[in-house]
Amino acid sequence: MSQSHTNDNSAKASLAERIARKDQLIVLGAVGVVVAMSGIYTVAGVGMNMSALEMTRMAAPFGGRMNMSPEVTWTLSYGTLVGLMWWIMMIAMMTPSAAPTLLLFTALKRHGKDRTRASSYGALFLVGYLLMWALFAIAAAFLQWLLETIGLISGSLMTISSKALTGSVLLGVGLYQFSNLKNACLKHCRSPASFLSEHNRPGFSGALRMGAHHGGFCLGCCWALMALLFVGGIMNLFWITGLAIYVIAEKYVPNGVLLSRIAGVSCILAGGFYVLQSAV
Repeated sequence: MSQSHTNDNSAKASLAERIARKDQLIVLGAVGVVVAMSGIYTVAGVGMNMSALEMTRMAAPFGGRMNMSPEVTWTLSYGTLVGLMWWIMMIAMMTPSAAPTLLLFTALKRHGKDRTRASSYGALFLVGYLLMWALFAIAAAFLQWLLETIGLISGSLMTISSKALTGSVLLGVGLYQFSNLKNACLKHCRSPASFLSEHNRPGFSGALRMGAHHGGFCLGCCWALMALLFVGGIMNLFWITGLAIYVIAEKYVPNGVLLSRIAGVSCILAGGFYVLQSAV
């Protein structure tokens, strides 16, 4: 009886170890599902007056000027949908760039004393990361409502309707690319191992806090870039995809800092062009 009990315990331990060895695949698979579902939701434009595909076809390269659908009326339910749309769009855009840090975090947990719970720690890390972008989504939805209310954004296409404001946003984004805050946050995002070493916290609550902490650095690095969606179209798929690819490149290519500077100069030049145009 004792021998049978021992064998059962050994079998359970062996199964747990096999699962633990696959936890990175589990976390990566979960990330893939989250990104895929977020992408589908974004493209479908659930609750919006047009789908992202329709908005992409109608939008101009900078600040679409066409207005081929009726303006929307802001209600509590519509505002909630807009906030949800922003959050899900951020999940689709930003989660891939956080994947290396998330997978490294899961790998470190797998080699610790709680190795059988590594995938659970990874899930909490991801939740903490996405909660930070939920805060950004609320702020972005509020800003969208405010700009639409004062007539600076087309409610139908969700793009800035003023060349002066378009230029100002581009100039602001370009200048932020050279700021100390941008550089500090980008440094943390480019060094997952250093971040995890400096900000290590034990337990499930620690995993959640670490994810939120990393999300804070990521938000500090990329919030201005996300403001470009107001310029190119909040649901313009070309801009969504382009920004998502750029964020990954800025964080992980060898010359990411140089890429950040080039993007900054480009935005400043484009912003100056639009400001001059608005003055003519």
